[in-house]
Amino acid sequence: MSNTKAYAALNAKDPLAPFQFDRRDVRPGDVQVEILYCGVCHSDIHQVRDEWDESIYPMVPGHEIVGRVSKVGNNVKKFKVGDLAGVGVMVDSCRTCKNCKKEMEQYCVDGMTGTYNAYERDGVTVAQGGYSSMIVTDERYVYHISEKLDLAGVAPLLCAGITTYSPLRYAGVTSGMKVGVVGLGGLGHMGVKFAVSFGAEVTLISTSPSKQKDAERLGAHKFLLSTDEKQMKDADSSFDVILNTISANHNYKKYLDLLDLNGKMLVVGLPSEHPKTSPFALIKNRRSITGSMIGGTKETQEMLDYCAEKNIVADVEVIPIQQINEAYERMIKNDVRYRFVIDMKTL
Repeated sequence: MSNTKAYAALNAKDPLAPFQFDRRDVRPGDVQVEILYCGVCHSDIHQVRDEWDESIYPMVPGHEIVGRVSKVGNNVKKFKVGDLAGVGVMVDSCRTCKNCKKEMEQYCVDGMTGTYNAYERDGVTVAQGGYSSMIVTDERYVYHISEKLDLAGVAPLLCAGITTYSPLRYAGVTSGMKVGVVGLGGLGHMGVKFAVSFGAEVTLISTSPSKQKDAERLGAHKFLLSTDEKQMKDADSSFDVILNTISANHNYKKYLDLLDLNGKMLVVGLPSEHPKTSPFALIKNRRSITGSMIGGTKETQEMLDYCAEKNIVADVEVIPIQQINEAYERMIKNDVRYRFVIDMKTL
């Protein structure tokens, strides 16, 4: 066992605080990663504050992890000591079900093992995340990171990146298609970057006029103010794909109405209440709503390689770990452009 420094939530009410716990020893198939940067995802807040009614304490959050390999097990084939490596939202799965065999482990029939706030496959050990000095994970769930990219900007790719890349790829987004991205936050800004890089005509859809300049800087070709009824009416039935990143409660119909024939709304935002929509909005133009959750191990590595080729990283604000509670409050107020990343050398 290896004593590990971290920041943890001890309950749903108190601020995160310094914490120590034991990581397991490296098994034959394991990779040990010394963590350099860890992104801060909005789901960290949901789970730390038990807003999804499934929290396990003490909890070390963090599933956007980048670091260097410090130890490998005897059976490890893909990594060696000194390699840059990443760990994302999952650290295990059953490995034998039909979805795991297709390397779509995020949809494991028995349920994937989350990087934190989850029981490992033994049903006893609680997985702890990346707000810590190191992590030990089976090599299947560890990813190669390019030396060419800014490592702080790479960290959010392990969640925000793959969460938007996967559905856009599934929808077949390519040159000539019209894509609307709803919301310009941690997910939305990555959605814009990917959709633009795939060759689509991209429109950022937002309630905030102030987001237009940033949308253009990120590569969006157009801006649609969703509070302007005339603009929304003029955009009726004009998009092939809508990437919906909104985590606030809202009615899906407003955005379904923007879809053309066979249009798809890709849902990656997680509102706290069940969303509303109209069946009439669905049957018009044969529209569909598709959910998507991160990506499997093969697709995540594909995304990271694509980002290295196209020089795509997240827009980040790097913080010391001591500012994590302040960062949570700022995230709730949408006061970040567009992802906080913790510099773990401050731990």
